Amino acid sequence: MKDIARQPGQHPPSRRRLLGNALRGFAGAGAALPLLRSRPAFAESGATADDVLLPGRLGNPDLTMIKDPRLDPRVRRALAGAPPGGPGAALPRVTLDSSYEQCLNWVSAMERMLMTQDAPALEAMPAFDDVAEQEEAIPGDGGADIALYLDMPKERAAKLPCVVHIHGGGMAFTTATRPAAVRWRKTLARQGMLVVGVEFRNAGGVLGNHPFPGGLNDCARAVQWVHANRDSLGVSSLVVAGESGGGNLAVATAVKANLEGWVDAIDGVFAMAPMILGFYTSVAPELLSWRENQGYQGTYEMMRAMTKVYDPRDGHETNPMTWPFHAGESDLKGMPPHIITNYELDLIRDDGAVFARKLLEAGVPAVSRTIDGAVHVPEIAMPDLVPDLARDTVQSLVGFANSLRA
Repeated sequence: MKDIARQPGQHPPSRRRLLGNALRGFAGAGAALPLLRSRPAFAESGATADDVLLPGRLGNPDLTMIKDPRLDPRVRRALAGAPPGGPGAALPRVTLDSSYEQCLNWVSAMERMLMTQDAPALEAMPAFDDVAEQEEAIPGDGGADIALYLDMPKERAAKLPCVVHIHGGGMAFTTATRPAAVRWRKTLARQGMLVVGVEFRNAGGVLGNHPFPGGLNDCARAVQWVHANRDSLGVSSLVVAGESGGGNLAVATAVKANLEGWVDAIDGVFAMAPMILGFYTSVAPELLSWRENQGYQGTYEMMRAMTKVYDPRDGHETNPMTWPFHAGESDLKGMPPHIITNYELDLIRDDGAVFARKLLEAGVPAVSRTIDGAVHVPEIAMPDLVPDLARDTVQSLVGFANSLRA
């Protein structure tokens, strides 16, 4: 099957052909299509493919996220006064052919823009008076220590489920000390968890330029340290969790552990919107979300920039430890259980859904869920705007970790 070419403005020539692809893609993603309950019902209605309005930019190439009727109305209201293009409009322009240096510049600008949101995020931060914190430093393979940030309930049981949390940022920017990451760790700790945040080496930004496999190796070291200290830390189960780029590193750490023979250290993986597919020249045609939600929050050019800084020489396009989407059955067999959360209006929504199917085919217990109306990881990016969703995801992660207790 021919791949989707890397041309953001190009759209398929046939609505009928698109409908067939859409049905296959939605089936893979677990989405509901109430208008197409069954082929006989559709045929008996006298409808044709042209009577069906496809979602997002598949149905309307000019649609914007704010105008998409599927968008959570709370998010729409919050963004109503935002300037056209949002904050990202002020970032340096990148193209599919931008150089490594240009992509690094874009990453740094993105990180600076995100840091402007830190003050209001700190102001909105709950007190977390019931959460204790401590820092550890463990040796890394790059000659520098890896900082770990531990959060746990002040009044704790003898043993707690542990989450090794890997923050988002496309493996390229932001840190474990930013308010969003801190708040997420402490929110989980408040629910009776030991949470270990990893300050891994990013591919760009304020922590320096450290392409693959620097950050992955740091995350692996952190997991191995927690596993080696289960008794002294009081750990009953170990789940590796992350969102976006951190979702990549969470899954990739498990793949690395599986291939290197230490996967028994990991009891489960919880990935939210995992960025497990790099953008080089094209994406597989079954990943309809790359067309459906292109330009909402992410673009091909943005994805290419983050891919370039993580893999500057384009030498790891199909390496399953760089981009777990490409993992084969032999890479996945024996992996721990996974829960993957995807978001309806996210560019990379279908990547996680298809990967979950690959896990199941390899005999790995896996659950994939898609949150209707949601943008990219709102539980962490805007927890006060979607408190019900944030609470549900926290309960899902806590329940998952507790179910794996030894």
